[in-house]
Amino acid sequence: MANARVKWAGGRTFIGVDSSNHTVLMSSSKENLGMKASDLLLVSLATCSSFDVVGILEKQKIKLDKLEVEVTCENEPEPPWTFTHFHLIYILAGEGLQPDQAENAIRLSEEKYCSVAATVKGKATITWEYLIEPEV
Repeated sequence: MANARVKWAGGRTFIGVDSSNHTVLMSSSKENLGMKASDLLLVSLATCSSFDVVGILEKQKIKLDKLEVEVTCENEPEPPWTFTHFHLIYILAGEGLQPDQAENAIRLSEEKYCSVAATVKGKATITWEYLIEPEV
């Protein structure tokens, strides 16, 4: 079972602490001291999927030199500003990486392995695309 806690640090600033005692600083955009809590969901989605993609490609003996994921989202215009759509752009580079390998790894993550994606799919749609950068 996962667990975490949030400590109020004053004003609109909070410190998130995970089960391993790692921390993340969160605040309102007005205070600008840490990430917005809602942005953490975007980061969580991208990170969860990235773990999967790296692992899947490693099992296929693909050596990645780069993996970045850009996430955009759309929200409802009224409170609670529910996320309605996430779009991820995967930017990959690696020796011998083929489009079908990248696409398969991303699809497996999004459809089967990423717990964050599985959770938000109940409320929002997720779309994605990928770019393979040329080897340098």
